Amino acid sequence: MTNLLEIEKVSKSFGQVKANDEISLEVAPGEIVALLGENGAGKSTLVKSVFGLVKPDSGVIRINGKVIEPGDTASAIANGIGMVHQHFQLVPVMSVTENLILGDEPRKLGVIQMKEARNAAKAISERYGLDVDPDAIIEDLPVGMAQRVEILKALRRDVKLLILDEPTAVLTPQETDELLDVLRNLAKRGVGILFITHKLREVMAVADRVVVLRNGKLVGTTSPKQSGEAQLAQMMVGREVVLRVEKSQAKPAAPALKVTDLQVLDDRKLEAVRGLSLEVRSGEILGVAGVEGNGQRELVEAICGMRNRVGGTVFIEGVELPNLSPRAAHDAGISHIPEDREKHGLVSSYSIADNLILNTFDKAPFAKGWIRNHDAIAKNGITLVASYDIRTPSPNLPASSLSGGNKQKTVVARELSQNKKVVVAAQPTRGVDVGSIEFIHNQLIAARDKGSAILLVSAELDEVLSLSDRIAVIYGGKIVATFDSKSADRAEIGRLMAGSNA
Repeated sequence: MTNLLEIEKVSKSFGQVKANDEISLEVAPGEIVALLGENGAGKSTLVKSVFGLVKPDSGVIRINGKVIEPGDTASAIANGIGMVHQHFQLVPVMSVTENLILGDEPRKLGVIQMKEARNAAKAISERYGLDVDPDAIIEDLPVGMAQRVEILKALRRDVKLLILDEPTAVLTPQETDELLDVLRNLAKRGVGILFITHKLREVMAVADRVVVLRNGKLVGTTSPKQSGEAQLAQMMVGREVVLRVEKSQAKPAAPALKVTDLQVLDDRKLEAVRGLSLEVRSGEILGVAGVEGNGQRELVEAICGMRNRVGGTVFIEGVELPNLSPRAAHDAGISHIPEDREKHGLVSSYSIADNLILNTFDKAPFAKGWIRNHDAIAKNGITLVASYDIRTPSPNLPASSLSGGNKQKTVVARELSQNKKVVVAAQPTRGVDVGSIEFIHNQLIAARDKGSAILLVSAELDEVLSLSDRIAVIYGGKIVATFDSKSADRAEIGRLMAGSNA
C-alpha cells in the first residue's frame, strides 16, 4: 500500500537553531500517527513544512507519491492536506458559517449563498459529531466550541491528510473524548492523521504509531502497544520523568485569600460569577474544577484586577481590596499566572530578561527613579533562566524566540520568584510538554511549601486532582461543592462539573 504522506530527510534552520535535522517519517491512509516531543523539539516546524507554511531548507515531502511544492499552502490544500492550528485562525466578529466558508464562498451570479452555506455548516457539524451553532459569533463562543469550528474548517474540504497541532490543549476532558472519537471515525474512512499532543493519555488511547522528536532530530518510532506512558516521556525528554505529582502533606495556616459573595459580569454584560465564595489558606493549593465557561475566567480576572466585580468582597490576609488595576493587585500581594501567556503574560517583542521584571521594572534593584539598572536586570535574567530551566541561548533574546513551554516557564519564573502571599494560577500547564509540566507542578508545590496560598484553576481534571489539597467544583458561576483531595471521587466531581446535583 502506498503511503499517504512521506517526509524524507527534511531539514529546517532558523538562524543558528536547527529546528528539523534530516527527519523522515510516513503516514499510511487510515493511520493515526502521534508526533511527540518537548516544546522546541521541532514538531510544529515539521507539520508547518508539510502544510506549506514553512519552506524546508532541504528534503522532500510527498502526498500519495507526488512531490508537493515546498512553502506553498495552496498546493498543500489542493493535494488534500488540512491543518488545525494550535492558535485559532478564526475571525472573531464573524459567525461560525462565515468562518467556515471564508475564502471559498458558495456563489450564484456573484452573490454569496448564505442559506446554502448555513445548511452545509449544520450538515458537516452533524456528520462529524461536532455540534456547534452555525449562527453563533466566534467571539461569543467558549474556547472549546471555537476549537470545534477550527476542526470543521479543515474537514469541510475533502481532506486526505489531517494535521492537528495541539488540538486538545483548550478542550475539556469530555470534549477531548469526543474529538478522539472523531479522529477514529476519520481514520476508518481512510483519512491519515498526524497530530501533535503533549497528553500521553490521548496517545495511548488513539495512536497507531508514535514518532518522537528531540532537539530537532527523530529519536524513535514506537506504538502504544510497545511503549507505556513512562517510556514515551523518557524518549521525549531524554531522562526519566515522574508523571505523578509527589508532594508532602500540606500545612495550611490562616486564610490568605478570601472571596465572599462575588458577582462578576462577562464581556456580554451577563452575570458569569453569581455569589461565589471561597477561601485559600497560606500553605495550601485549592484547585477549582469545572468545565470551561462556568465563570472561571471572570473569577480569576476579578481577583487579579483585570475585571471589575459588581458585588462581593475580596480579602488578602484580612484586608479588603477594592476593584484594583492588575498592577495594584500585584502590589497588594497577588501573583498571577494567566491562562493566555501570549495575550496577558508576555510582551513578545521585549527581551526575556525584561519580561522577567514586567511588574517590578520601576522598583529597586531594577530602577532608581527613571534610570534603569541594566546590570541588575541582566543578572536577574541569568539567574531565573537558570533556576527555572528556561531553554534559551540568552536572556537578551526576545520572548517571541521561545517555544510555548519556555514562554510558560518565563511567566512562572516571574510570578513565583517574588514569593507573593497569593498565587492565582490559571491553566498553568496548558499546551506544554511533560517535562515542563513536571517542572511547573514542582514549582507550584514549592511555592505552597514556602507559605503561599495557591488558587489553581485548570480544565485538566487530572491536574486538579493530583496537585490540590482541597478541590472546589464550579458550575454556573458558583462553587457547588468542596472536597478534601484525599476523599475526592473523580466520578462525583465529573458529575458535579456537568451540573448534576448542582
